[in-house]
Amino acid sequence: MAHIVIVGAGVGGLPCAYEMRETLSKDHQVTIINERDHFQFTPSNPWVAVGSRTQKDISVPLSPVLAKKKINFIQDSVTKIDAENNILQLKEGNAVNYDYLVITTGPRLAFEEVPGSGPDGFTSSICTTEHSVTALDAYNKLLENPGPVVIGAMPFASCFGPAYEFVFILDCFLRKKKMRNKIPITFVTSEPYIGHLGLGGVGDSRGMLESDLRNHNIKFITNAKTTKVEDGMMFVDELDDAGEVKKQHELPFNYSMMLPAFKGVDAVAAVEGLCNPRGFVLIDEYQRNPKYQNIYSAGVCVAIPPVEATPVPTGAPKTGYMIETMATAIVHNIAHELAGEEPETCGTWNAICLADMGDTGAAFVALPQIPPRNVTWFKKGKWVHQAKIGFEKYFIRKMRKGYTDPLYERFILKVLGINKLEK
Repeated sequence: MAHIVIVGAGVGGLPCAYEMRETLSKDHQVTIINERDHFQFTPSNPWVAVGSRTQKDISVPLSPVLAKKKINFIQDSVTKIDAENNILQLKEGNAVNYDYLVITTGPRLAFEEVPGSGPDGFTSSICTTEHSVTALDAYNKLLENPGPVVIGAMPFASCFGPAYEFVFILDCFLRKKKMRNKIPITFVTSEPYIGHLGLGGVGDSRGMLESDLRNHNIKFITNAKTTKVEDGMMFVDELDDAGEVKKQHELPFNYSMMLPAFKGVDAVAAVEGLCNPRGFVLIDEYQRNPKYQNIYSAGVCVAIPPVEATPVPTGAPKTGYMIETMATAIVHNIAHELAGEEPETCGTWNAICLADMGDTGAAFVALPQIPPRNVTWFKKGKWVHQAKIGFEKYFIRKMRKGYTDPLYERFILKVLGINKLEK
């Protein structure tokens, strides 16, 4: 009997646990460890930050559904991984032995890299639902005391979509409240140009997103190296293409939401030979670590090289569809190993995204994620806004019932009118 332990119950970890339990025989034990007692649907966090969703709306209590699925659940944090002896040390003092370890922790949010940033500083975040609830409090204060707003992404950020979503969602909500005229907005991003998205652009993402920002009277600064934040003031060095400071900005704000740099979580990053210098898990084409081949990983916590060198460091995003295929590959490969066979299943390096923009939306497909590509597709319309709302309800319903079908592939490809994607 093998014991498979999955650390992290997010968009990658929870579906992985469901599929693992369904695929493997009952002789094998599946355990999921998560610091929270609930699953969070992270793509809905921008809506929580403006009050159109509550934390309860986008959460799934873990204990009931995991018990029904015969999956062990431990609510705790991993403080140490003894990869040589296959032992996890937990914050509450317990130890867990594993035969296979699946790391789906997501990132550590490295607010410390920009002094004064983050919920413990002077900027808001939408990276977790708890942060989005705090961001809602700051948003309500903005409504009481209108003034400048700064939205964007810090150096080493690797997931730019939520920043674009949030700036347009905020603009939409302020217009509905007839307060937009009192609140100037500036978009500040480490991307070399608008619409880069950590992907080198997708189709005409640059032209379309630049046009949208201008049409919504949102100023923007690219190649932006945010250096520090003080109460009501952000300090930004704007670099040229050679990486030299072109202009320095002091941006006053009454409200700011800035996506931070990502790093690997401390317990994972501390294992010698497991991670790259920023703490992301090194994996081969089968999602397993080259040094510790009984350790697999999926999602934002895996090491993916940037698409290209940029004046301000940026990372490559891991979208939901990609994460889903990574998790499925892990399940199949562990099943192969348990049967005495070699791993043979690979995840996809394709990027698919539905981004809400308040009362419209943008969808893109990049096959593969890293250019040159076989397929590049970027479109806008109110249908994307409706599709994302529909997918949110679909995904959360499936997680509450413990379904394991390919959620992103089945729903999003139908919405986009694509019959099949290259694996």
